[in-house]
Amino acid sequence: MVQKSVCVYCGSRAGADPAYTAEAEALGRAIAGEGWRLVYGAGDVGLMGSVARSAQAAGADTFGVIPQHLVDWEVGKTDLTRFIVTETMHERKKVMLMNADAVVVMPGGAGSLDEFFEVLTWRQLRLHAKPIVLMNVAGYWDPLLALMDHVVAQNFADSSLLGFVQTRASAAEVTDTLRRALS
Repeated sequence: MVQKSVCVYCGSRAGADPAYTAEAEALGRAIAGEGWRLVYGAGDVGLMGSVARSAQAAGADTFGVIPQHLVDWEVGKTDLTRFIVTETMHERKKVMLMNADAVVVMPGGAGSLDEFFEVLTWRQLRLHAKPIVLMNVAGYWDPLLALMDHVVAQNFADSSLLGFVQTRASAAEVTDTLRRALS
């Protein structure tokens, strides 16, 4: 059987709620426990570092992709199974998605929003059919979900857009969803 890979987009900061870090660590352990490979932004800070360190500690294969200009800023985690340095952010996102079977978007900032909207747009344009899961820890993504509903209600997107994204509240729920999707 071919190993499945899960791309995790998340913040380079830990955020205000300790639940974000706890769920990042739980997701890293779950990825390892399922025998999946973690694909992520190769940082060793914030939620990125938390998910990667916990995945590594639990024995997961790890695949990190980081643009050269962020190697120092996001503290590039060079002890991964595979560490790739790209020239641009766009190339980073492309390499991450191409090397993943599913996408999980944890709490994060502008970068995570950018990654989410690009992968959602690519899905809408039928450039991929990979599952996209918003990990809505402590309701973090509720405003985003309301915005997406608003976009559809105002006829700027078809209601099918909402079907491209599954929302789950915890690492355990994300894992159950991905287990079904990746089997």
